Amino acid sequence: MIKKVYYLSTCDTCKRIIKELGIGEEFEYQDIKTEKITEPQVEEMKALAGSYESLFSRVARKYKELNLKEKNLGEEDYKQYILDEYTFLKRPVFIIGNNIFIGNSKKNVEAIKDYLVTA
Repeated sequence: MIKKVYYLSTCDTCKRIIKELGIGEEFEYQDIKTEKITEPQVEEMKALAGSYESLFSRVARKYKELNLKEKNLGEEDYKQYILDEYTFLKRPVFIIGNNIFIGNSKKNVEAIKDYLVTA
């Protein structure tokens, strides 16, 4: 079973969540700042998530800097921004088997915990 996490090693929230989940070497870790997300990887995430938009972070500093709120973004735009700039990936992203968990919300972290207990 695939067990992978896309995260930022410089992000305290990502580190806290990984620690809170108590996961270890059974997961493959990809620091998206030092190891760029590839097109096949973002396509795999989209296939599991249903859309590129669900992977896109609107709280990224660059979102405001580029004034993206004023633009009418489509799926291909979301994909391209994620590929161009790691900060646009809502993180962390966990892929466990055929399941994807996106972001750092309390609800999402609880869903990962529940899944890990039953998997």
